[in-house]
Amino acid sequence: MIKLILRNVFRHRLRASLTILGVAVAMLAFGILTTLVAAWYVGVETSSANRLVTRNKISLIYMLPLAYRNKIVQVQGVDGIGHGLWYGGIYKDKKNFFAQFAISGMDYLNLFPEFLLSEAEKKAFETHKNAAIAGRRLVQRFGWKIGDVIALQGTIFPGTVEVVLEGIYEGVRRNVDETAFFFRYDYLNEQLRKTFPDRADKAGWYMVRIKDGDKAAEISRDIDALFQSSLAETLTETEKAFQQGFVAMTEAIVSAIKVISGVVIAIILIVLGNTMAMTARERSAEYAVFKTLGFGSGFLFLIIAGESTALALIGGITGAIITIPAAAFFQFQLKSLLPVFVFDKTTLGLIVLISFGLGIVAALPPVYRVSRMGISEGLRYLG
Repeated sequence: MIKLILRNVFRHRLRASLTILGVAVAMLAFGILTTLVAAWYVGVETSSANRLVTRNKISLIYMLPLAYRNKIVQVQGVDGIGHGLWYGGIYKDKKNFFAQFAISGMDYLNLFPEFLLSEAEKKAFETHKNAAIAGRRLVQRFGWKIGDVIALQGTIFPGTVEVVLEGIYEGVRRNVDETAFFFRYDYLNEQLRKTFPDRADKAGWYMVRIKDGDKAAEISRDIDALFQSSLAETLTETEKAFQQGFVAMTEAIVSAIKVISGVVIAIILIVLGNTMAMTARERSAEYAVFKTLGFGSGFLFLIIAGESTALALIGGITGAIITIPAAAFFQFQLKSLLPVFVFDKTTLGLIVLISFGLGIVAALPPVYRVSRMGISEGLRYLG
């Protein structure tokens, strides 16, 4: 039977080739779109249940006094704290965008065990006030090396900071962002005290590690209660909720991408179904002969579904293979917007599974028609 199915697949070579090409292109589009959605949610998916973010209740653009740190660390259940702010400087040219954070030091980076640094790099970052840490992919992008002086022209804050690259971190998993840039907050704060004193001694947010993730809601309420009715009230939420807030701003775009993915699948199902319908009509006489020889509907289903599934799987696997270099290309093009754009095994398995399902579904209408077709009717067909 397998030999017969394979012969049937390529009996009409042009039609089979075009169908396989159509499925491959559709699966390529589906794979890229699925990877894009996954990249959009990577910050949410990699969030830790044991990390909270405390920010200004009004908006993230309003900062919080550094004095809040000593009060937050005393809340029961808090196991670590660090503060940071978004710098948003320009490196040589405006198009060289990447995430830049001024952070309190290793107390901040130690809250992220997914960032791997050597002990020497940690010590250098703590020892040198003008030290900086960068992700591996960011370093590769600009060709930096340890000891390089990196100048960032301020946009939110006046002046320019010149820092020395003292460490390069790597992620423990493939979906960890390796494009971020960190430098010492106290180095920036010294400049702000001289040039922009109103912005000095203030943090953009506090990153808080807690002992028990199940008590996140309770600890969040305790932290916010400390600053209730103050000039800078706080909003404390889990890191996941904090990241979801950013994703929610572009939810319409993500929803549109998901709809497009569904449309791609529907279109290729129609194409594959049309191919199998034409094939079944052309072979009506052959199926009638099979019935004459005593083969039942189950055998005919296996023959037709086998051919349909083979076409879909060949196209799907081809599309999945093409998606790997295509994803690498998109990763390079979107490096500043989507730091993690990785085509993983889950998406590959999903493409194969969907291709198999498409093959089965596309075979159902012709199988139904053939099963109801009489022997004499099939033998009379001259198509």
